[in-house]
Amino acid sequence: MSKDEGSLRLEDQGRKLIVAIDGPAGAGKSTIARHLAQHFGLLNLETGAMYRAFALKALRAGLPLNQSAALEKLAAETTLRLEPGEENNCVLLDDEDVTGLIRSQMVTDGASKVSVFPAIRAWMVRMQQELGASGGVVMEGRDIGTVVFPHAEVKIFLDAAPEVRGMRRFDQIVPKTSVQPEEVIRDLRERDLRDRNRADSPLKPAPDSVLLDSTHMTLEETVAAAESIVAAKLHQPAYRS
Repeated sequence: MSKDEGSLRLEDQGRKLIVAIDGPAGAGKSTIARHLAQHFGLLNLETGAMYRAFALKALRAGLPLNQSAALEKLAAETTLRLEPGEENNCVLLDDEDVTGLIRSQMVTDGASKVSVFPAIRAWMVRMQQELGASGGVVMEGRDIGTVVFPHAEVKIFLDAAPEVRGMRRFDQIVPKTSVQPEEVIRDLRERDLRDRNRADSPLKPAPDSVLLDSTHMTLEETVAAAESIVAAKLHQPAYRS
């Protein structure tokens, strides 16, 4: 099904659908969200990119990532925008396109660290709610279904065993240099610990979310399962394009 056909079906049903995808690092949220957006004619909003962009700014400024007051001051001087692109969102930090600069391991780790502070999360949540206020979006992150859009029509909690997620993340690292799979898995476990145990908006499934565990699934199987979850809410077959 094409994007236009998906949009028509949503309009015919008078819906402004919000699809919330939550889950730990390396679960494949961005890939699934991107596919669902294309398949059902929705806008893909990758909230993790917003945290990464802010972490990039903090790192550039040489700020310690464990000091809330300094990060709050920086946030007050920061503008973030997401603009839809062909494959991924274009991420604008203070009007600078940083899309290609926010995928390094250092920035990813930094995003996890700055996200533990309630003031930073509240600032991000306000922006995310504004971005998705009119509906018609797929939004992925770690607290979309619980905090950002608790009334989303579709909530998916995407998960997989840490070892599986770690190996998937390792396979994405180019060049590999001296990084070992064990290091990637260890870093991922540490991030899981931070995300699941932070005081504000910890990572957890919303009570009404559908758990999708891809530990023993291929990407194609995971995509098909996610399509079926959304299609069930739309009362339409999960047509494959």
